[in-house]
Amino acid sequence: AAQLEKAHGTTESLDTLLRKAVTYCPQAEILWLMGAKEKWLAGDIPGARAILQEAFAANPDSEEVWLAAFKLEFENHEPERARMILAKAREKGGTMRMWMKGAIVERELGNTVKEKELLREGLSKYPLSWKMWLMLGQLEARQGNLAGAREAYTLGLRKCADCVPLWTAAAKAEEVAGNVTKARALLEQGRLKNPKSPAIWLLAIRTELRHDNLKAAETLMAKALQECGACGVLWAETLSLVPRPQRKSKSVDALRRCDNDPHVVHAVAHLFWHDRKVEKARNWLNRAVTLTPDVGDFWASYYKFECQHGSKEQQEKVLERAAAAEPHHGEHWCQVAKTVANA
Repeated sequence: AAQLEKAHGTTESLDTLLRKAVTYCPQAEILWLMGAKEKWLAGDIPGARAILQEAFAANPDSEEVWLAAFKLEFENHEPERARMILAKAREKGGTMRMWMKGAIVERELGNTVKEKELLREGLSKYPLSWKMWLMLGQLEARQGNLAGAREAYTLGLRKCADCVPLWTAAAKAEEVAGNVTKARALLEQGRLKNPKSPAIWLLAIRTELRHDNLKAAETLMAKALQECGACGVLWAETLSLVPRPQRKSKSVDALRRCDNDPHVVHAVAHLFWHDRKVEKARNWLNRAVTLTPDVGDFWASYYKFECQHGSKEQQEKVLERAAAAEPHHGEHWCQVAKTVANA
């Protein structure tokens, strides 16, 4: 009923309906959260706070309500309020996410001492939280403590051996430290634990390419495609490895094996772009962002393409569509978006 009212009613009628709903169903968190979000979207921050206060009274142990209250304050530039909410949640017992979100707040505010303290506290309570091990390693790396980063990843892998992001982060840290042999060994171990993980195969291939071992990279790619034959990310990488005369036939193979996979579509768009087939490239880039609008890398490529070959109007249209899509994924997108300076 609330969704129907939201789609076809007014703000006032929706608010009235939600007020009535929480009176009858005070333990229904989703209704409280929906009411608070509608107030927030309407610009009524005090109103959203008031609804969440009532939600706390009805659901004092709800993780979702605590996190919604934190998000409201943090995204409205009230970091002290956000800190207090998370601290209070942790005092009441909290959950893993309370420590993780607390560390994120401190990271974005530049308080690395408190960030590390929260991560270590959180890991003492939740040693199987691979995200916190990853965040601890990243913090050490940002501070230039490569040995500390490697130690965090190693400890994390002892607890979370099936975690692909920890395997790739540990291998990257070893490569940065100049231990390429150790990086290769970690990637080999990671593949044994997670043989169907495209991310580990892809990093192993790129590691060999960075060190001019094309033959080893091609061998790894052949094995990767045997293990993960329908993986678009790997087929997209394959298109960049093969000699130019073979790219057309290889792209046909990729599209046949991974029909409508956005990574393959994006890679094919780049082939048209490289060959200066402007309209075809534009159509395929548009197809990639339409298939998966949540991948920021595709939007960035599309915008760069229009900056080179499109009009001002076409560039602005891509930017508007990207902003509306609010992308949260993408290899390069996440690296840039999560950099502290860009937070």
